[in-house]
Amino acid sequence: MKAIILLGTLKKEGLSNTEVLSEFLAGYFKKQGIDCTIIKLIEHNILSGTYSDMDEGDDWPSILKQLLAADIIVFATPIWWNNQSSEIQRVIERLDELHDEILEGKKSKLEGKVGGIVITGDSDGAQHIIANISNFYNAVGIVLPPYASLSVLWEKQAKGEKPTREELLKKYEKDYASTADKMVKQMLQYVPKN
Repeated sequence: MKAIILLGTLKKEGLSNTEVLSEFLAGYFKKQGIDCTIIKLIEHNILSGTYSDMDEGDDWPSILKQLLAADIIVFATPIWWNNQSSEIQRVIERLDELHDEILEGKKSKLEGKVGGIVITGDSDGAQHIIANISNFYNAVGIVLPPYASLSVLWEKQAKGEKPTREELLKKYEKDYASTADKMVKQMLQYVPKN
């Protein structure tokens, strides 16, 4: 079984709250024997647009191939202005061609895959983002089970704050271990049995 976390941090370098939380969640997948890969989107050349394969030098087709081979897909995003990051929004836009195929009456290439949502921030906005991503998952056939989101809203994650990796992991383990464990177990229940 394979899980992919699409990491939508905007930080190319330095400590990313969302990256640390994604690694934290990946540990819970591994505890269940699930192969989990984190794809840090900002490290890839993903062109703007709404098609699956656009131009030479576009990294999206290889990322899409990994998504189509995965059983579980998690979107991980910080909150920016009450919304998901531009990196996650670009993923949604690049998956639009798959939605077009559904509108043409074809079966979704993502149907039966199980989704999850990871959010970090220092203020509210998580519910809005969960609603946006849930709506998208529903439109392309990805199942979002109950309890399949992990949101950490903590003032130490505010822009300009500089928590250490150890502080972040301590916070996540202390306050969110049971949530992460439940999230992974819920998603596993909804993966289709072959």
